[in-house]
Amino acid sequence: MQCYSDEGIPQNIIRILYSNYVNKYEIIKMRLWITTNFNRFIMEYKNSRKGVIHSCLLAICLIIWTGNINAQNPDTQVEKRSELEAKVTGLKYISIHVLQLEKTLKLYREILGFKMSDAEILHGPGLEGMLVMKLKANDLTIGLSLTAPEFIHQIGPVGNTNHNHFMLQVNDIGPIGDKLKEEGYVLENENYKRDKYTFFTGPNGEIIGLSGWD
Repeated sequence: MQCYSDEGIPQNIIRILYSNYVNKYEIIKMRLWITTNFNRFIMEYKNSRKGVIHSCLLAICLIIWTGNINAQNPDTQVEKRSELEAKVTGLKYISIHVLQLEKTLKLYREILGFKMSDAEILHGPGLEGMLVMKLKANDLTIGLSLTAPEFIHQIGPVGNTNHNHFMLQVNDIGPIGDKLKEEGYVLENENYKRDKYTFFTGPNGEIIGLSGWD
């Protein structure tokens, strides 16, 4: 015995709709079309032995149309799924520009309980000679960056992306970077898809880093 929904559409056809359509607009449009025409097929089925043929034709048309729509823009559907799946997966680290070394170490190590895990000296434009001390508390890492006096003139003001910022881990930086640019955010590294990182300034002046590296 055929099971019908409130709209008078068989449940098996409803299942076909929802299993094949990603676009809600197309689902609504198809449901309206079936609702409008299905009663006519039911009446023909009751008044004619050819009702089975009409039902089969309806199902065939539905499956063919569904297949055609799904096959029209496969790349677009993949891109949409990729955009929906691109997101922040965690906090990678926090970077703090050190202005007072003794007080900073006392705060983070003695009072807050962070442990020194690593240290390195960076090289390159804007960060030559910068000492970065990595402090950890369980899974949280904080980077304390201290610039050597002889290189202080080579770096930007406090708060630039080489200093005070937090770095977010993302699973797919490409779609996120594209959306940020569409919204008018200026990305420090335009090659974020290749390099898998970039920085930008949030609406409150916060410096945010994005990293696609594990």
